Amino acid sequence: MTRGASSSTLHPTHVLRVGTYNIHKGVRGVGPRKRLEIHNIGLGVEALDADLIFLQEVRSFNHGEAARFPDTHFGWPRVPQANHLAPEGYDVAYRTNAVTKDGEHGNALLSRWPLGEDIGHHDVSDHRFEQRGLLHVLVYWNGIQVHAIVAHLGLMHASRVRQVERIAAFLANKVPRHEPVVLAGDFNDWGEKLDAPMREMGLIRAEHAESMSQRTFPSRVPLFSLDRIYTRGFRCTSTFVPRGSAWARMSDHLPLVADLELA
Repeated sequence: MTRGASSSTLHPTHVLRVGTYNIHKGVRGVGPRKRLEIHNIGLGVEALDADLIFLQEVRSFNHGEAARFPDTHFGWPRVPQANHLAPEGYDVAYRTNAVTKDGEHGNALLSRWPLGEDIGHHDVSDHRFEQRGLLHVLVYWNGIQVHAIVAHLGLMHASRVRQVERIAAFLANKVPRHEPVVLAGDFNDWGEKLDAPMREMGLIRAEHAESMSQRTFPSRVPLFSLDRIYTRGFRCTSTFVPRGSAWARMSDHLPLVADLELA
């Protein structure tokens, strides 16, 4: 594919802006105070002005939530959440990770740039109580093929270690060593222990000395950097985490955004 970016951007075209965001299935609160935030999240996603948006805890459908929030202009979306959140002109890739009583949820990629036809899903579940997967999509950016991988790792450290080993095996077997990679998502790495094994497989965390904190969780008072962007073949020129009461309301995570240039 040779067509260019599908919508205007405020950052230079040689910069690949990447965002990762756990949207908490588009719903916040419990019981009678439960509220639908998917429409506000859509406004937030568009405001990020990212070329690639890596999303976790995204629903394609959920009959229970759809019944709770009737299908009005501000109710449950008529289309899958990933399609609803995609800014105009963006391509969408989605695959299910977990099947629940009333529906399912998984990972999604929204892209300003063209996507390859093969959308890969690779199961990295470590036990039957947590269904986890990788979404793998080829992105055609400025004539370059970039491997975009959306991840959402487990809640237990031992599980995460094994899942990182599976990511390493996947990269070794499926991704040519000379091709650039962006791996992003919610890594649930409370103890900051995954950077070293990521480096061993050639992936470097997107950080910049002059950028502010990457803490994204919990959204109201961020204490932990659970949401990460790891890359191969890029250098990071800046990162930011949008903050404020509106962002804190929409999900229990804040987005993380990084500007990348080819190394």
